[in-house]
Amino acid sequence: MAEYKHGDMDITDQEKTFAGFVKFTTWFVVFLVFLALFLAIFAA
Repeated sequence: MAEYKHGDMDITDQEKTFAGFVKFTTWFVVFLVFLALFLAIFAA
């Protein structure tokens, strides 16, 4: 069995996936805020 060396793995794909997740989450929250404001103004 090979010896494990901390920090030796290539995590480029994981970093891209996490960056995409953060970007999606940020835009989704912005959308929800605008949706809530729209409903508060026009659905009253």
